[in-house]
Amino acid sequence: MYSQDPVNRLMSDPNRQRNTFRRNDKEKAVPGTHSYGCVVGGGTVTYGASSWRHLPYEFKEATHEGTLAGSGLADWPITYEELEPYYTKAEWEIGISGQRVDSPLFSPMSKDYPVPPLPQKSSGALFRNAAAKLGLTVVPNVAAIVTRPYRGRPACVNCGMCGGYGCQVKAKSSSAVTLLPAAVATGRCEIRVLSYVREISLAGNGKASGAVYFDAQNREIFQKAKAVVLCANGTETPRLLLLSKSKSFPDGHANSSGLVGKYLMSGNACTASGLFDQPLEEYKGAVTGAAILDFVPSDSKRGFYGGGRMTARGQESPIQYALLGPHSTPSWGSGYKTALKKQANRKLTITSFITQLPLETNRVDLDPDVKDAWGLPAMRLTTTSHPNDFKSMEFFRQKSLEILNAAGAVTVWADPVADSTGGAHSRGTCRMGNDPQTSVVNKFHRAHDVPNLFIVDGSSFVTGGRNHPTMTISALAFRAADHLVRAARSGTLTARR
Repeated sequence: MYSQDPVNRLMSDPNRQRNTFRRNDKEKAVPGTHSYGCVVGGGTVTYGASSWRHLPYEFKEATHEGTLAGSGLADWPITYEELEPYYTKAEWEIGISGQRVDSPLFSPMSKDYPVPPLPQKSSGALFRNAAAKLGLTVVPNVAAIVTRPYRGRPACVNCGMCGGYGCQVKAKSSSAVTLLPAAVATGRCEIRVLSYVREISLAGNGKASGAVYFDAQNREIFQKAKAVVLCANGTETPRLLLLSKSKSFPDGHANSSGLVGKYLMSGNACTASGLFDQPLEEYKGAVTGAAILDFVPSDSKRGFYGGGRMTARGQESPIQYALLGPHSTPSWGSGYKTALKKQANRKLTITSFITQLPLETNRVDLDPDVKDAWGLPAMRLTTTSHPNDFKSMEFFRQKSLEILNAAGAVTVWADPVADSTGGAHSRGTCRMGNDPQTSVVNKFHRAHDVPNLFIVDGSSFVTGGRNHPTMTISALAFRAADHLVRAARSGTLTARR
């Protein structure tokens, strides 16, 4: 159900889909700010479109890094090599722009991207100037934005209204303009908008029998199904499983392991900004510009686990900059006006998307005191990052300031690192694995406990990667679909495997 606020109607409505937040079990949860794309097409409608693959070692980080005290770091039950053909399939079906790079810092590819990368912006040129001085590697962003006409959709017009908005020309390759129209065109797919699922139903034999949902008129409807595919994102998926209880699963469906909702990774990041002495025009074009890859791999010499991708961003238009307020100036009056004239259109921000360790204590569960607009227990997030993650964030904070200085910024600043409170990159809450006692779904996204229930979104992630999950979710979805179709054709859709 989308927000009733006309400004944010593409996002979940915090007044209706309430959520709460706390750092640990000893705290009383307070109203949360967690939101996510809640429209046909989900977060792919509103996101900035970064579409990086995971790197091969990100599927085997426990093997490479060893056990980190206090964390649930583990290997995935699949390898990059198994997933690579599905990355390629997803990129070509959806429409991804980028530049294939022959480097250990870049995922190996069996095929180029279908369209060339986005044009270089001022941020890219400044990144390259800094990289030349510091010996760093800069590449164009990999994005779900087509740079030339592709499958009946026009190329990006560089309007700058990417993050937080739908794309008016359909150049952003959201599922709303790529896969869903194709599915509907087959005549075998129906989209029921303004629906709110409250339960996945189980039959007496322990198999999923369908779903119960409220329609736009708040009528309760049961939809029968031979199989249920749950793709409600890394926070709403575990919440729905926990809401769906039965005699067989008093603690929530598919939860015999007790791990539904646990190992939440909301995604950590840090930012640093700089002002330059010339206009940058950064608010035009795609939200995210070039990327620095050198610090993506973990490096023991840094004294902590983890890495991240540094991206150049300058998406604030002059009027947005005015509303947010110029840097280090009064919020009104002549000083404000003078600073706005000097600063607007001259700001560059580096946003680093950083690893976050999976911790069993970080989780989604049901708030015992707060209800949503449908009378159901609200989502409660409990999360505090591992001490290692704070070291990683501080490292990227300092590196960002160094790069901004090398790029020629006349003023630089960065807020202190801050822990995540929830976000659009939620992963890990129904982790994938071979052992039913330590995972929720198998390597084909089939729930260990309910064989005809498939969970296909970021919740299946074992580790979070470098914080852009969409392309990996897409590849995993194509792979899961292949498996589901084979199971249906062979008559094993409801058989435990």
